[in-house]
Amino acid sequence: MNFLMDKKVLITGAYGFIGRYVAKYFEKQGWDVIGLGHGEWSRQEWQAWGIKEWHTTDITTDNLLTYANEPDVIIHCAGSGSVSFSLNHPLQDYNRTVQTTLSVLEFARIHAPKAKIIYPSSAAVYGSVGPSPIKENSLLNPVSPYGFHKKIAEELCSSYARFFNISVAIVRLFSIYGVGLRKQLFWDACEKISRNETLFFGSGEGTRDWLHVQDAASILYTASQFASTKCPIVNGGAGRKVTIREVLSELFREFGRSDEPIFQGITRTGDPQHYLADINYLRMWGWKPQFSLFQGIRQYVEWYKDGGVL
Repeated sequence: MNFLMDKKVLITGAYGFIGRYVAKYFEKQGWDVIGLGHGEWSRQEWQAWGIKEWHTTDITTDNLLTYANEPDVIIHCAGSGSVSFSLNHPLQDYNRTVQTTLSVLEFARIHAPKAKIIYPSSAAVYGSVGPSPIKENSLLNPVSPYGFHKKIAEELCSSYARFFNISVAIVRLFSIYGVGLRKQLFWDACEKISRNETLFFGSGEGTRDWLHVQDAASILYTASQFASTKCPIVNGGAGRKVTIREVLSELFREFGRSDEPIFQGITRTGDPQHYLADINYLRMWGWKPQFSLFQGIRQYVEWYKDGGVL
């Protein structure tokens, strides 16, 4: 499918880490980008990320009606992004993830029935699984409120596609990283290494499928071409399994350290041991990753050493 150059995309949560990269990706493809959500940044900043209009507001059906301007595509990046937050603030996590998704779907049902909706979900819906690649039809058994709420949001998307003929696609993103991420393993590890700390949670043998944020943006763009009333669900990963130990050891080397991380063997609540995406479905869409993990780690450390400013 070829999109026309005057198409409009609405990105909720465009201020966020993934949202701003998605905005930039669509803008480079010639789209007009409308951003909605929370975040304090100047016009110069949001325009630099490819956003033509930015509106600081809650994601509600009424606000979408006011600001969305009949989008052709909606990328719903707004929502909770933290397992620990969901454990400490489950109601807020529910509202951020489930309620905002329902508002987007209801807006589309009533006011923009032709819009294609892309929902960036999470591999957290799978819960604790073994080291084998996870297929999209695997049993969903989330082990945190974060994962449960993502699962509910997915079910809402499927419901609206089935009963109201809304075109939707769901992308279950795995471990996203990249320049600009100021939380989770990469950031926390850089903070510790810069303080000469070497002790980390877990055994180091847990595995993750790391996906560069620019690759994630390209997946979401690709998904906008395949959204339909059948609500396809696809894994968003690189299809490569890397241990936590390997990632941290590479971070140590990029900091010029000759020592290695030390693991205390304690696993945090809500952290599954293994994640590896089966991306055969994604490959059928003609997509493949463009960024190598260790190239991405080098870029991330350079950014961190330079002050961690975008």
